[in-house]
Amino acid sequence: MLKLINPTCDLYLEFINMVAEYQKLGESRLFYQNNLTLIQEDFSAYIQYLENNSKGISLKPGFVPATTFWLVTQGKVILGESQLRHWLVPTLEHRGGHIGYMIRPFQRSKGYGTKILAMTLEKARNMGLSRVLLTCEQDNLASARIIQKNQGKLTSEGFLENSDKIISRYWIDL
Repeated sequence: MLKLINPTCDLYLEFINMVAEYQKLGESRLFYQNNLTLIQEDFSAYIQYLENNSKGISLKPGFVPATTFWLVTQGKVILGESQLRHWLVPTLEHRGGHIGYMIRPFQRSKGYGTKILAMTLEKARNMGLSRVLLTCEQDNLASARIIQKNQGKLTSEGFLENSDKIISRYWIDL
């Protein structure tokens, strides 16, 4: 049985193991890198930071409130993380959208991406959103399939600023 939960200090070691998986495979997770000192030195402050972010407290300029969720098993293994942005600003309309999600490396290709997105869409519905935007790089076929399995409709594509990468944009009606 899978659950989508708010981050908790109780899962500190599990979270650290997840971050280590990304590092071991050389996957850059900028958010973790930028907050690594806080994560390692005061995990409860990191959890408070995420909670404040969901309430719009002390946001950086240009950022919007966003709620973070962890997909966990009954045995409290963190399988992945999603972030639900409460509304869009122009930069998020181009890249980022309402929802971002990731599955830890050793848990991929097991259907958890489709599940975490479906569960996060339910949270968006409960928040009162009627439709959400998701984006992914055009060559990220796994993410595109996950979005499409959750009724995502490709509406546009465009180059990422200062890059040769193409971003695909999908809308999902809730």
